[in-house]
Amino acid sequence: MAAKVKKAFFCKNCGFEAPKWLGRCPSCGEWNSFTEEIIARESGSAAASIANVPLSKPQRVSEIREGDRRRLDLGNSEINRVLGGGLVAGSLVLLGGEPGIGKSTLSLQIALSPNGLRTLYVSGEESAEQIKLRASRIGIGNEECIVYTETLLENIISQIEEQRPDIVIIDSIQTMYTDLIDSSAGSVSQIRECAATLLKYAKSTGTSIFIIGHITKDGTIAGPKILEHIVDVVLQFEGDGNNIYRILRGIKNRFGATFEIGVFEMLDNGLRCVDNPSEILLTHYDEPLSGIAVGASVDGIRPYLIEVQALVSNAAYGTPQRNATGYDSRRMNMLLAILEKRVGMKMFTKDVFLNFAGGFRVQDTGLDMAIVAAVISSYYDRPINTGICCAGEIGLSGEVRPAPRTEQRIAEAARLGFRKIVVSGYMAKPSKSVKGIEIIRINNIAQLPKALFAEE
Repeated sequence: MAAKVKKAFFCKNCGFEAPKWLGRCPSCGEWNSFTEEIIARESGSAAASIANVPLSKPQRVSEIREGDRRRLDLGNSEINRVLGGGLVAGSLVLLGGEPGIGKSTLSLQIALSPNGLRTLYVSGEESAEQIKLRASRIGIGNEECIVYTETLLENIISQIEEQRPDIVIIDSIQTMYTDLIDSSAGSVSQIRECAATLLKYAKSTGTSIFIIGHITKDGTIAGPKILEHIVDVVLQFEGDGNNIYRILRGIKNRFGATFEIGVFEMLDNGLRCVDNPSEILLTHYDEPLSGIAVGASVDGIRPYLIEVQALVSNAAYGTPQRNATGYDSRRMNMLLAILEKRVGMKMFTKDVFLNFAGGFRVQDTGLDMAIVAAVISSYYDRPINTGICCAGEIGLSGEVRPAPRTEQRIAEAARLGFRKIVVSGYMAKPSKSVKGIEIIRINNIAQLPKALFAEE
C-alpha cells in the first residue's frame, strides 16, 4: 500500500509551517509568502540517518574538556579577520551575496590558497571543466583541492566521509536536495533539511563547511530565515557590479565580532586583499574642490579614511530632493535638519546629494561631522582647507560627541599625512600623543565652519 502523501505550506521568508494556506504569515508578518510543498519523510530525519553520531551525556560545565582544535588559517588575511582570526574547526559558515558579485570566485580562492588544508569543493551549478577554467585563471596553490560536481546530499556526505577533508565548500545550498523530501531543490523544506544535515555532520566530525547562498531582490539571503539561525557564521559579500571593490561583512559570528570587514579588489586573476582601504577611498585632486570632506572611520579594529562627497543645489521643484548613496538617508535628513536649526542654513530650499568614494556603504556614526562638513562646503561653494579630516558624532541639539575609537582614527590620519583633525571637545585626553597632526576640538556644530575654513 502506497504511503499517504503529506503536504504542508511553508513561508518562503521565515520557514514557518502551516497545515493550510495563509494570506499573512503569523511568524514574520509577510503577505502572500506561503507555498505548498510535498513532505514524505522516512523514519527519522536526514540529519539523524546520515550522520551516525554517538549519544552524548550531560556534563558539568567545569568538567567539559576544551579540545585542542585551533583556528584554521585560510591563507587569506581579509577572510581570517572577518571570521575573528581564522576558521573554527567544525563550524558552518553561510556566504551570501548578489549574483555575479564574486561568491564562487572567493570560495574557490579559499580552496586554492596555499594553506595546506585538504578541501572538497562541491559544485551544483558548474561543471568540473568550468571550475578548472576559473582555477587556471586564479592560480592553483593547493594540490589538496578536490572538485566534486553533485547535487544529491546523500552522495555528497558519502564523499566527505571517504575523502575526510578539513574544509568543505558547497556551491550552492539552493541547488542541493535530499531524497528524503519530495519537494524540488531550492524549496524551503529542502534548504532547511540540507542545512540541518550539514550542521549535524560538521559538529560531529569537526569538519568546517562553507555554504553559499543566493540573496533575494530586497537584499536578504534566499530561503527560510531559519537558515541564518542554524549556521554559526553569516557573511555578506557586498559591492557594486560597476565597481571593482568588494566588501565582506560579518552579519553573525558565534566565534568573533560582527563589526569587522574585509576589503577586496576584483582583478582578472581573482580577488586581491586590500590591506590598506584608505588607498582606494581617498582621491588626490589637482586643485581643491568644494563639497568634498575626508572622514576618519573605523570598522571593528580597522581604521581608514574615506572621502565624503556632497552636492547642494537650489531645488528646481517644490519638494527638494534628498538622495544618499551608501548611507542611511534618514540619518542624512536628520543632519540636514540640525544644520538648519542650529547653524541657520536654509536647507529646505536645497537639493542634497551624498556619496561615498569607492561605492562603500557606511554605517559609522563617527562620520557625521565629515558629512556635515561636505554639505557646508558645497552649500557655500568653498573648498575645505587641505590636510583636514573629521571624526565625530552629532547629536540633535548640535553638540559634537566623541566617536568610538577616536585615538585610532587620529593615528590613521597622521599616518596618511593629514595635518589637522577635527574631533569632539568632550573627548578624553589621548593616552599617547600623536606627532605630526594638530587636534582641533569643537563642542558644537556651529563651530565647525571656522575650523574648516580658518585662514592659515
